[in-house]
Amino acid sequence: MYTSNLIGFVLALGSSAFIGSSFIIKKKGLQRAGASGSRASSGGYRYLLEPLWWIGMVTMIIGEFANFVAYIYAPAVLVTPLGALSIIVSAVLAHFLLKEKLRKVGILGCILCIVGSTIIVLHAPGEHSLSSVEEIWVLAIQPAFLLYTASAVAVTLVLVLYCEPRYGQTNIMVYIGVCSIIGSLTVMSIKAVGIAIRLTIEGSSQVASFQTWVFVMVAASCITTQLNYLNKALDTFNTAVVSPIYYAMFTSLTIFASAIMFKDWVGQSASNIVSVFCGFITVLSGTMVLHSTRDPEKTAGADYSAPPQISWRVYANGEIWKQKDNDELQPEFVGIIRQDHFK
Repeated sequence: MYTSNLIGFVLALGSSAFIGSSFIIKKKGLQRAGASGSRASSGGYRYLLEPLWWIGMVTMIIGEFANFVAYIYAPAVLVTPLGALSIIVSAVLAHFLLKEKLRKVGILGCILCIVGSTIIVLHAPGEHSLSSVEEIWVLAIQPAFLLYTASAVAVTLVLVLYCEPRYGQTNIMVYIGVCSIIGSLTVMSIKAVGIAIRLTIEGSSQVASFQTWVFVMVAASCITTQLNYLNKALDTFNTAVVSPIYYAMFTSLTIFASAIMFKDWVGQSASNIVSVFCGFITVLSGTMVLHSTRDPEKTAGADYSAPPQISWRVYANGEIWKQKDNDELQPEFVGIIRQDHFK
């Protein structure tokens, strides 16, 4: 159990480094694409022609692959919270590459993330032994998890069909909500596919099972949706805002979904359960502290530093008088505007 958890921990650690870097690289690519064409937040796909975005995408794929393998060896309650380390990587790189300032208090947030992650690693439950993909299928169709899945799909449809057209550009919770909800289902399906691959490599082929391909299709659909809305969130809002909120929602929902489907807490002592939750709260606090110390992103092309200059003209006593920068209106000045002036 401890060997498997250690392998999962190392893989999750490497995954965080790659994923944290990918956020910044993709952000730079989205900025370049947005400067020369329609932005992703407006429904544009010009970023697909930007090499820097693809470098970030490859970096994310490497990180996600390492994360994928980590889920094979360790439970979701161990692997998912370690994603907070990617926020630290993202914050440091954003400070130097995106000029999103990281203040000194942000260091406290980083320390809290590291401490919380360490507590989770030390007290995380072991992975339950599964011998076939059919066993995972039984877990997936249990009433409690089916209820969670139906609720997740319903909320996602509301966010996509109703909330996105109205509030997508102003409320970060729309895009992040879709990413997080779908992301929790992504982890469950990826974990099922990973276990099927591991069993196949060990000699118990799961390729012929239709359940394996159902999980593959669900994983592919969820990943596509998740990446699409993550791109919209990154292009619309500051990385320093997207990262911690996405982490908090995604991790919470994933742990909740995993507890329902895989029953991670069965057989665990109360002290271990409390310790893991304390670690998670510590990590969550660290992400919030880190977020609170960051400057909001300025909207491109907008400059509110100086008030607009207005030049106007009035007709006074039949003569035209035009305002100049150094003119001041006198109290006794009476301007009579022609009735047809605004026609």
